Amino acid sequence: MAHAPKSQSEKATLAARRAWCYLVLVVISFLCLFFFYVLVINSTRNHFEIQKGFSLLPGGAFVTNLKNVLADANIPVLTGIRNSLIVSAFSAAFSVYFSALTAYGIYAYNFKFKKAAFALILLIMTMPTQVSALGFLQLITKMGLKNSFIPLIVPSIAAPTVFFFMKQYLDASLPMEIVEAARIDGAGEFYTFNKIVLPIMKPALAVQAIFSFVASWNNYFIPALVLDSADKKTLPILIAQLRSADFLKFDMGKVYMMVAIAILPVIVVYLLLSKFIVRGVALGGVKG
Repeated sequence: MAHAPKSQSEKATLAARRAWCYLVLVVISFLCLFFFYVLVINSTRNHFEIQKGFSLLPGGAFVTNLKNVLADANIPVLTGIRNSLIVSAFSAAFSVYFSALTAYGIYAYNFKFKKAAFALILLIMTMPTQVSALGFLQLITKMGLKNSFIPLIVPSIAAPTVFFFMKQYLDASLPMEIVEAARIDGAGEFYTFNKIVLPIMKPALAVQAIFSFVASWNNYFIPALVLDSADKKTLPILIAQLRSADFLKFDMGKVYMMVAIAILPVIVVYLLLSKFIVRGVALGGVKG
């Protein structure tokens, strides 16, 4: 009988903590989703309605804004979407595959300077892109790759952040006994990696594919340096051009509509790969 009040007190405390956690999560979720709601609402309103201030209800200019964006010859949106999809999809694929391959090499093999190689790759993570941008631009200009997608795709093979995540995931989820058993059965190294290791790494691949795709999709700095012609420019460059238009011709409805169009592929990719996120993040951050 003496233990009953204590048990009831513990239950009440636990319930209060859960309620507080749910409240915090609701507030954070609201703050995250509210800006998407504003984006969607403003994409349905015209320039003058947006200037009046925020509205909870959608407007009636959705079709007009969409037609204005698609009809603007100076801002080829469909071409920009195609270019962004090409660059982002190939960058994400190259990044996750070769980072996983590098992580597997560091994880599964013992060789001289193994720790030094791992430390060097991590050291590269600390180098900002802006530091090497000028030298990178000069290099691709001499190689004749200016105004090409190649400088935006091929360098994604070297992604130290993705490599580190893959290495942590392998440490937590891949027993070396599986690899050794495959070697005893006569499987080649690339066969072992492609047919045995990669399926085990699906959650990590999905998580990093989302991050790599979004990072490449939103990248403005390097594409703005590399791409010159209008038929090669990606969406972030076109959005910046639309935003920097003449004030008298500036249409905020078009800007919101274009941004709404730009985030749709990211949402689709996230929804397709979201089932792997929880397991991928959990095991990627835990070293076994």
